Amino acid sequence: MHKPLPDYLTDEQRDIITAPYEHAVVTAVAGSGKTFTLAWRIRYLLEQGHDPARLLVLMFNRSARRDFERKLQDVTRDSGLALPEIRTYHAMGLRLYRRFVQDGQLPAFSDAILSEQEINFQAWRLTRELAPAELADEIRRNKKDYVETAVNFIDLVKTTLSPVAVVFEELGYADKHRYLIDLFHGFEAWRKGQSRISYADMLYEPVLAIHQSPTLQKLVSNKMDLILVDEYQDTNEIQHLLLRYVAGDRARVTVVGDPDQTIYEFRGARPEFILNRFGEEFDSPLELSLSYTFRYGHRVALLANHLIHHNSGRKAVLCHAHASTPATTIELHRQDNDAEVVLAVLARTEADALADTAILFRVWSQSVPIELQLLARQIPYRIDAGKGALFSREVQAITALLQLVAGQLTALPAADRLDIARLLLRFPHVGLKEGELDQLAQMLARIPDGWGERLLALEFSAWSPLVGRKLRALGEALVKLAGFQGPVATLIHRYAQHTDLLEGIRGLALTHEAADERIETIHGFQRYLAGLDIGALEALNHLKALKTQAAQPQRSGVLMSTIHRTKGLEWTQVIIPGLQEKYLPYSPRQGDDLKAHLESERRLLYVAMTRARQALHLITRAAGQAAHLDGDQGPSRFVGELCFGLCDQFGQWLDQPPSDATAGLTVTHPLTPVSLRYAASTGVELASDQPSSGRIDDGPLWGHPRLHHVIFGAGTVMTEDGSAFEVRFDSGEQLNFSKKSAHLYFSVTS
Repeated sequence: MHKPLPDYLTDEQRDIITAPYEHAVVTAVAGSGKTFTLAWRIRYLLEQGHDPARLLVLMFNRSARRDFERKLQDVTRDSGLALPEIRTYHAMGLRLYRRFVQDGQLPAFSDAILSEQEINFQAWRLTRELAPAELADEIRRNKKDYVETAVNFIDLVKTTLSPVAVVFEELGYADKHRYLIDLFHGFEAWRKGQSRISYADMLYEPVLAIHQSPTLQKLVSNKMDLILVDEYQDTNEIQHLLLRYVAGDRARVTVVGDPDQTIYEFRGARPEFILNRFGEEFDSPLELSLSYTFRYGHRVALLANHLIHHNSGRKAVLCHAHASTPATTIELHRQDNDAEVVLAVLARTEADALADTAILFRVWSQSVPIELQLLARQIPYRIDAGKGALFSREVQAITALLQLVAGQLTALPAADRLDIARLLLRFPHVGLKEGELDQLAQMLARIPDGWGERLLALEFSAWSPLVGRKLRALGEALVKLAGFQGPVATLIHRYAQHTDLLEGIRGLALTHEAADERIETIHGFQRYLAGLDIGALEALNHLKALKTQAAQPQRSGVLMSTIHRTKGLEWTQVIIPGLQEKYLPYSPRQGDDLKAHLESERRLLYVAMTRARQALHLITRAAGQAAHLDGDQGPSRFVGELCFGLCDQFGQWLDQPPSDATAGLTVTHPLTPVSLRYAASTGVELASDQPSSGRIDDGPLWGHPRLHHVIFGAGTVMTEDGSAFEVRFDSGEQLNFSKKSAHLYFSVTS
């Protein structure tokens, strides 16, 4: 039975549903109803007489597959049609793997798929065996970090067919972690010896076998007439190759996704698959789009368009708010304290709406001062990455320091003093081997006070000069701070300075990102305590109460999450703190491809903003704010790219146009190409009483392509990292400059 298409479908949806029997790539903006459209496409194809057994639907994961199955059943409920099977990539890979075993092309494997616990144990065993001896103590202390790194490395190698050494180089690991190459081979030898496979092997093994065997290529290819693939922007090399081999020359393939939402590069995803590779390898496909969102209103759509327009690695699709979509309010908060803004926003949020509010962070360390403020004001919250700030190693070590300074050791049993001693000897780590460190901690635990003096009385010549220096610095710091009566934030600052705490953390961290997270956790904790302006004893009592509260499970309240964990989700209200340099965009590393890095960071912000249905709050710093010594580098360069004032004014007008809308709108902000395109698509005559400068005046100096130096003249920004940027001057000189002092010497030029 041919059912007429629903009247409420957009023209774009109709074009996709009724598209001819050809390859197609569909660019679908956030909230565009692509799942519903694909379900109708399948019904249409089945009604045209296509065999459901020769139609394959591939979804990104099991939850997406279940959601699509429900939508397809709803759309076809009255049709009596037999439905195709909907699979994940891994389910398809496993089916092929078993077929290859049955045909004798691959060795048999156990049906007991390797568990996470089994993989972690082998990664831990091999790390201890293969890592260099100088890392042994650090590995024992930070087992979780090293195991996680090893497992992630194994999985990343299996997203591509590149040799393991090539993957290692591409990931940019330090030389001391080169043991990971041997670890991968060791893990594979163990796994194959046990006839076991992991989740990643469900794709890696069959695709590798197909790639190496023309016989298998013939076996798997050309069995399908039609293939539909969802979330294609998240595709990696292995998944792309599997699709290509299964499709062969026969199947017509439709892929759906949004290159602007490619944020899983750390899992091997790359936007180039949907942007270029698919078109190159599947005969110039039809290019279709779903450009209307049913999630957020004109203001968010305009913000998102203005931001992502600055990326070159994308398709020129303009996102529109559909006429049926309710208005979404936007606010840009320019304040120095993110937590205060969050509290103010939540204070005017209805209590029953808190559960549909999300605070989205670029990195977890940003959440520390906000979480502590929520605890202090007893605002319920949920956190989906562990127990939260008060249970971190850094905060526990600072708490131990406060106990010592406040003179609380005498009231503690020896076992508790031993825990405190161990924490302090690792904060920063004094360089002792684990057994020696434990002996020293036990010695300190036997005495109820005077730990600084006891450390200074040690015979430092018994250890290496480095260990001696660190122990002396720790002893001196504890002596100087004993009985400290000033603000606790000042105490932490002085301790960190005297012990070179931050450098110690950076030197021992497994990756740059891990170091930044630990250091920013300390900074966030320090900022929170600075706002309280209390001493060590008061701080301890306050933290004890907060920790008791934090230990209580919460099933409702505000959600705190990272942007990476929120793809495909949406909330009534979204708050994005940290729209500043260092967080968004995240500080690049030396050697990073700056253009690619910035495009990736823009995609993250784009995804975060497009999660909001009714209200979006962006928190940044004051315009023109210079870099601070604490690492705060002022407002993000992305703030200027958003053209916030224009989007807010134009978007509000579109939400509530006057009765005489034919007169059009004159805005009080310079027009942009994006705003003119959006106006044309909505039939609005848009004008401005401001000249267009063609420049972005917000954000840091080094975010502009051209600068003028008071001595060296005009030049072009070439590269940057977390603390400096490089300029090639028109005179030919190429020099590095500190971000902290850039405002003293540079100005923006056209």
